[in-house]
Amino acid sequence: MEDSETDVNEVTSASEAADETTKPARKPAARKPAPRKTPAPRKAPAPRKPRATVVVEPEPEEPREVVLKLSGLVKRFDDKTAVAGIDLDIHAGSFFGIVGPNGAGKTTTLSMVTGLLRPDAGTVTVHGADVWSDPVVAKRKMGVLPDRLRLFDRLTGAQLLYYSGVLRGLDKATIRMRTADLASAFGLEESLNRLVTDYSAGMTKKLALAAAMIHSPRLLVLDEPFESVDPVSAANVIDILQKYVAAGGTIVISSHTMNLIERVCDSVAVIVNGAVLASGTMAEVTAGKTLEEKFVELAGGRKAAEGMEWLHTFSD
Repeated sequence: MEDSETDVNEVTSASEAADETTKPARKPAARKPAPRKTPAPRKAPAPRKPRATVVVEPEPEEPREVVLKLSGLVKRFDDKTAVAGIDLDIHAGSFFGIVGPNGAGKTTTLSMVTGLLRPDAGTVTVHGADVWSDPVVAKRKMGVLPDRLRLFDRLTGAQLLYYSGVLRGLDKATIRMRTADLASAFGLEESLNRLVTDYSAGMTKKLALAAAMIHSPRLLVLDEPFESVDPVSAANVIDILQKYVAAGGTIVISSHTMNLIERVCDSVAVIVNGAVLASGTMAEVTAGKTLEEKFVELAGGRKAAEGMEWLHTFSD
């Protein structure tokens, strides 16, 4: 009996062991995810203080020095008034143009400015020096190219420039150096040893301009400086004059060539019948028009040519 119970127990243990081997293996318990930490709420950035706007006001421009001042300038020839009370202030560093019809009084005005013609009334000052009461000081500051200029034409070009330099108080070495520079600038190198009487009209004009500039004046007064000058030489002269103005020099120029005046000048005065009808910067005077259009408007407009039909029949 004990053997049978033992057998039964062994069988039971064996069957239980078999059942254990046939059962599926238990899965390991899944790990619970760790709870996420809730991030602390971000603090809102403090509002930025608006930057104060710094307004830099432009410094007021210093008034430019008046280099040439004309006050109440009058000139009469018998019963004709050529200049009728002209007032002009021309500042340092200006390229100032004067335009007007023939007989308007331009050349007469410039002749009084440079001390070549005494006015009947009014004053002219150059850097504060009166042209008539203090002529030596006033004329020392000027270089002049007058209309219908007569040169010492029995001198050579080199001799004329030397003579001009000596009259202006320059020493020999300075005169020679400046003569060479001016001759090169104006294309006169090969003509310096020729008599001035043999010069063409354009060459004579360039030589006269060189003589006006040799002492490096503060003010240049030029009456029709480009008359008879070829375009290439005129372009060279304009370049020289513009550099002179950029360095602080002042130019007063008279010309009938409106395009030239409008192109090179920053200020202009229109003179008609001896009076200034308009004066100021080029933009102020022209007021959106060309200088020629404004000039024709101020001078009285164009006149239609009538009664010239015979010119259309031809004589042959």
